[in-house]
Amino acid sequence: MNHKLFFLLAGWFAIALGLAGVFLPILPTTPFVILAAWCFSKSSTRWHLWLLEHRIFGPTISNWEQHGVITLKAKLTATTMIVLLFSYTLIFVNVLIWIKVLVSLIGLGVLYFIWSRPSKAEYDQNL
Repeated sequence: MNHKLFFLLAGWFAIALGLAGVFLPILPTTPFVILAAWCFSKSSTRWHLWLLEHRIFGPTISNWEQHGVITLKAKLTATTMIVLLFSYTLIFVNVLIWIKVLVSLIGLGVLYFIWSRPSKAEYDQNL
C-alpha cells in the first residue's frame, strides 16, 4: 500500500473515532480530528483544507498547526474528563497495583503535555 493511501485511510479512521467521541464521553473528539488533519496533510490537500475550513474544528486545527495552541477551555475539559475517567479506574476497578500505577503515569503524562502547551498564540509584537 502506498503511503498516501495509508495516511488517507488513517485520516478517515481518525475522523470516525472523533465522530464517535461526540457521543461517547470516554473518547475525545479533538485529538482525533487533529490527528486526521495531520494524516490528511500527508495524503490529501483537499481533505486537509476541508478540515481547516470546518466551522467547528477549523479554528482548533489552525491554532494547533500554526502555534501549537490548546485553548484554556479545551485544557479544562480534557483535564476534567481525564481526572474523572482515570479516577474511576483507580478507585473502582479491581486490577493489579502496577496497572493502576501505569494508568496514573499515563494520565499525568497526558496532563503534563496538555498544560505545557500555550493557551493562546504568541504574536510577534514587532508586526
